[in-house]
This record gives sequence, C-alpha cells and structure tokens, in this order.
Amino acid sequence: MSQQVETKTRDAVVVEDAARIRMMGFPILEALPSRTVPYEQVDPFILVHEGRMRLSEVGKVDTKHPHRGFDNLWYVISGSASTGHSTGPGGTIERARLSEGALLALRTGKGAWHAEGIGEDEIGEGRGATEFRGVLFWVNLARKDKQAEPSALVLQPDQIPVRDEGDAIVRTLVGEGSPVKLGTPALIVDVELPTGGQVTTRVPSEFQGFAYLLEGEATFGANGRRAKPPQLVVLGSGEELTVTGAAPGTRYLLMAGTPYGEVPVFNGPYVD
Repeated sequence: MSQQVETKTRDAVVVEDAARIRMMGFPILEALPSRTVPYEQVDPFILVHEGRMRLSEVGKVDTKHPHRGFDNLWYVISGSASTGHSTGPGGTIERARLSEGALLALRTGKGAWHAEGIGEDEIGEGRGATEFRGVLFWVNLARKDKQAEPSALVLQPDQIPVRDEGDAIVRTLVGEGSPVKLGTPALIVDVELPTGGQVTTRVPSEFQGFAYLLEGEATFGANGRRAKPPQLVVLGSGEELTVTGAAPGTRYLLMAGTPYGEVPVFNGPYVD
C-alpha cells in the first residue's frame, strides 16, 4: 500500500512594514533591504522598492544611473512609463515602453546604465499627467556571473503566463512558462484574488523568499499571520504557501529562489 507524504506548509516567520524613504527626491516604499531581516534570510533577493509618481514630475529629474552585478526587474502595477537602458550595440541606449502589467528584466552584469528619461515618450505625447505605480526588485547574480554582458528583455502583459489557482489569478513573471531567466532557479508571481478567498502555491523546498502586499488583506502561512500593504511577509521552510481569508481585491507579489550562499559586497548601485 502506498504511503502518502504530507506536504509541509510554510509559516510566515516575519511580517514587517516597508520603510518609507526618498529616492532621487521621490517617496518610495522600501520592503528590502529590511530593518530586521538579514540578507541571508532572503538571498538571492537584494532590494524591493515600490513607487508611485506622475511622469511630469519624473521628467524634471535626471534619473539615469549605473548598476552592476545583479538582475534588475521593474514591474508596472498601473499606468505606463517609457525608459532607457544601455543594452544596445556598443552600449547605446535602447528605449522601452512599459504598459500596465509589463515587466522589464535588465541584467546589469558587468555594468549598465538604467532609467534614462523615464516617461520621456509620454511627456512628448502630452500625457505627462499620467501617474504610474511600479515595483522594482534586484536579484543577485553569482560572483562567477557578475561580468556577464548586459542585456534587457521586455515582457508586455500578453506575454506573461496567466493561470487560475484556487480563488486567485496568478501571473508568472519568473518561473514556468516565462522567458525571463535569473541566475538562480526562482519563482516570482503576481497573485490577485478579485473576490477574496484562498490560494495555495507550490514553492520548492530549496527556495527561500517572501510575499509583498500590494492591495487588500489576507492570512499567510500555516501559523496564520495577518498582513496588509505595504507589508513584507518572510516565509519559513516548507513546500507550499497557503493564503486564506483574503479580502476581495487582495494582491501580492510572491518571490522565492534558490540562495547563492555568497555574501555580496554592496557599493551603492553596484553589488559585487
């Protein structure tokens, strides 16, 4: 007779409010780096920032800046924004238009310029009053990969795999069906529960990570920790995450991956 193996549901080991900071003069929610959770507990994820701003305001600021040593992903929650990055031939600037639900995956590798002329195209079209909301996250690269050539991939909303799971609509930014590949096996999904309810998502046991709340409120993990925006929910060990009692409209990003086990050296926009 076959023996049924019980799947371990992960606990929510930390629930923490995102810090409120200013970046380039704009108000930003900073979920990572955390004030209480060490990098080793969220490796390979380095940074999670959420921002809302009007394009006309961004257009007054020179937002172009360099990066090195990680994958830089920018996901547009609402609105739209054009931007530029130095991944063209000979390091020339390529521009991309990111509509609502689009994802920019920029491998900074040995060095790339990022965020040139945010909103420049829309402002030129007379749409400077447009407000956009986006989440930016940095995912480390192994030291052996930090000298990779910079590259960029833009996924428009219709290129992002979507499935129903429990009561949720799940969009896979990184993982099965997505062309975006990070330097380590990982899962990044946008989970939305339009009518509330519950959802269970498989998270491989070798992954570690967290959820970041965008909207609503829900109970996370086997130990039943309640969370709401803009909170970070760090996951314990296990093979799946169960979310229950979600309010209608609840939405969160689930990010998990295989840690490198390397201690990065942080030098501002460079991660060595």
